[in-house]
Amino acid sequence: MLRFLVKVVLMAAVFYGVAYLLNGIEVVPNPDGPLGEPGTYLWVALLFALVNAIVGPVLRLLSLPFVLVTLGLFLLVVNAALLGITAAISDRLQVDGVGTAIAGGLLLAIGGWVADQLTERR
Repeated sequence: MLRFLVKVVLMAAVFYGVAYLLNGIEVVPNPDGPLGEPGTYLWVALLFALVNAIVGPVLRLLSLPFVLVTLGLFLLVVNAALLGITAAISDRLQVDGVGTAIAGGLLLAIGGWVADQLTERR
């Protein structure tokens, strides 16, 4: 459980970086929330983790032929779709366009891999 919470915090930092780097992805902070503006990033990261855990395996399985044909590049589209689903569920995350979603999905995949490496048990 602690590993999951640490990963959510790291992914919140990744979301902050992605929103800072990409003009088309915006996290609308809620300063009046229980944890203030950082709580908004934690909420979006938790929501993305849930969408990735529930919808992600289904999308990856359904897109397996495309992933094989494109040698894995189609996973960028799957990550963009997961980011779009998270934006559709939350009113605090806004994604403008498919290209921005693909770039954001790529950065989130890299950030998720780094978070996995940092939280991996040794």
